[in-house]
Amino acid sequence: MSHNHHRSAFSGKLGFVLSAAGASVGLGNIWRFPYLCAKYGGGVFLLVYIVLALTFGYTMIIAETAVGRATKKSPVGAYNFYTENKLMRVGGWINAIIPILIVPYYSVIGGWVCKYLFEYIRSDANKIAEDDFFGNFISNGRSAEIWFVVFAAMVLFVIIMGVKNGIELVSRIMMPILVVLAVIICIYSVTRPNAIEGVKYFLIPNMDNFSWMAVVSAMGQMFYSLSIAMGILITFGSYVKKEVSIENSTFQVEIFDTAIAILASLMIIPAVFAFSGGNPETLKAGPSLMFITMPKIFASMGMGKFIGILFFLLVLFAALTSAIALLESCVSTFSDEFKWSRKKGVAVMAVIMLVLGSLSSLGNGPLSNVKIVGMQFLDFFDFLTNSVMMPIAAFATCILITRYMGIAKVEEEVTYGGHQFKRKFVFNFMIRFLCPVFVVIILISSIANVLGFIEM
Repeated sequence: MSHNHHRSAFSGKLGFVLSAAGASVGLGNIWRFPYLCAKYGGGVFLLVYIVLALTFGYTMIIAETAVGRATKKSPVGAYNFYTENKLMRVGGWINAIIPILIVPYYSVIGGWVCKYLFEYIRSDANKIAEDDFFGNFISNGRSAEIWFVVFAAMVLFVIIMGVKNGIELVSRIMMPILVVLAVIICIYSVTRPNAIEGVKYFLIPNMDNFSWMAVVSAMGQMFYSLSIAMGILITFGSYVKKEVSIENSTFQVEIFDTAIAILASLMIIPAVFAFSGGNPETLKAGPSLMFITMPKIFASMGMGKFIGILFFLLVLFAALTSAIALLESCVSTFSDEFKWSRKKGVAVMAVIMLVLGSLSSLGNGPLSNVKIVGMQFLDFFDFLTNSVMMPIAAFATCILITRYMGIAKVEEEVTYGGHQFKRKFVFNFMIRFLCPVFVVIILISSIANVLGFIEM
């Protein structure tokens, strides 16, 4: 198969690992993981998550990376390469459309992070910790919109620079700094008075807290966290050189990602415990944890302004690397399917981001009366992509591998150049039997949760 246009590539294994880890270390690790972990029994949730990451997560990362590298295409092209089946080809398009829908609302939240970082640099920690600070900011359409555009512009700029000079360069700089910042904030958080109770709750599994919903939530979180079924890993896989070991790289991405989720939990859970006098109920979901609870905690600590700056810088880096990966997946699809140049692809995405992102950004302010199935735009896009489209995309990938590409072809791709496929048994068993079942469970649970049949 010859290609008319030269495909860009990562310079080597480290470039791929840091970029894929950058893709997976995002807002999901920092605000979703600690909250779910606290809600579903701390140590038990952590244990379930690690087991799933090493089996289910591992299998899906290998599968997507192998599909990308074997075909050297983004999702739509990769699916079309292996199957003529119309319904299966829809699976490729779902994989490709997910990041197009996620990156606009993700950039809105990225804008909130920029605003907070700016405020910590500019004003004092107590002002930011006031009760209505966050509410006033997001309901002020103009301010939220301006910061959304600032964040989106940063992401678009990196993508224009390309794979090696943009994505890889930024990941190589940001990921190590991110780890250092996380460790500093962790040490600070864990050494607060009463914080040790939070550490125990988080690290010691208490089997009384085990529940079926903990397993379902851990599965959903793992999807979100490891960037599975977003088209990202297929796209990044297509940039991986043949001599790079897919299995080793996957293992490093898993370790990196889980380590950051654990660090984020150690930054947040003990600090919240110390602040609330040991009440896990104060760990609220999503945005309110990061934008309301954490600023209150920083204000109550010594050096609140300094820690606030470090924390939001870390969150900004995490949000940027993920948004970059999402956007790259979109631009790559345009380039492969419509033969557009990188510049044209970026320009089209800029328009899509502005339109869809503005809906999400204004959804808490001027457009707050507009609801889709009872949700504001941001929540609706989040539900549609994470709870409906991603499980369907992952299911399609399982079928693509087992029915069309063939497990033998994946094995050939993984073992290319004499590399080993150590967890081959795990991969075969998971992709054939467990992954499709898990994915259907996530889909049904998520939809039932939104419709109010079950409480997650």
